[in-house]
Amino acid sequence: MDHLSRIAIFVAVLQERSFAGAARKLGITGSAVSKQIQNLEHDLQVKLLNRTTRSVTPTEEGAVYFDRAKQALDDLKEAREELLELKSRPHGPLKIGLPHSLGIKYLTDCVARFADEYPEVALDVNLDDRYVDLVNEGYDVVVRIGALKDTSLVARRLASCPLFLCASPAYLKRHGVPDKPADLADHNVLAYTANSAIHEWRYRTPEQERGQVSLSGTFRSNSGDILCQSAVEGVGIVMLPVFYLAEHLKQGRLVRLFPDYTTWPERDIHAVFRPNRYQSARLRLFIDHLVAACRGLPW
Repeated sequence: MDHLSRIAIFVAVLQERSFAGAARKLGITGSAVSKQIQNLEHDLQVKLLNRTTRSVTPTEEGAVYFDRAKQALDDLKEAREELLELKSRPHGPLKIGLPHSLGIKYLTDCVARFADEYPEVALDVNLDDRYVDLVNEGYDVVVRIGALKDTSLVARRLASCPLFLCASPAYLKRHGVPDKPADLADHNVLAYTANSAIHEWRYRTPEQERGQVSLSGTFRSNSGDILCQSAVEGVGIVMLPVFYLAEHLKQGRLVRLFPDYTTWPERDIHAVFRPNRYQSARLRLFIDHLVAACRGLPW
């Protein structure tokens, strides 16, 4: 076995955190993995791994070598993909993460069209409202809503995503229309519990002054769809991203409150991906499909 293959085995051992895991991943025996790690350490004249019966951890030298070796293997893989894509249609795996409701309501057609146009790309599409760890969970691209915090990733803005306060005409007829933000204290404002944010409305006035008001209500859920439908049924006032509300507002089932006010901080929709020096054609093309799809969003 050549030196480069031994390096790949070493990287796999640390990624899988065991010799057995690396053997399963690579389709070889555990004894072969152990032998090639020994050969690599002999080649380099340095101990790379600390082995116990329950775990495998890198030595100080092994940790340094792992970082450089993994990057080198990634570069070689990307170079091979780039050469293949120069002479063929885009192909290979693409793991995508989409927010659940946004994905179902507005991005399903985009994904289906991409799959039809590029049948040699193996799509793995996951819809989930939780915060996805893009790197450690192996995603190529995820769509995120809100203010971006992870500066180690690259983001491409797809669209705005404002939050609106809305209620049904029936609810407003029974309970009255709040005239100023402070009036919300007297209303049943449905609470979204899938994040750790305090149940409050932070806003910017038409004069660009900032304010906030605490909210309270008798209905809580981690599902924006349930909260939106409950507001349509007249249960209370709801504050949600526009993609839940757009069609209901268009059809008159909901009415926007405080239309001259802006919820802050402002939210956007982004495609987020890793800052590789080389981006595969399939990833670039899929992001272009997302950009085109988001140009047609009803808001």
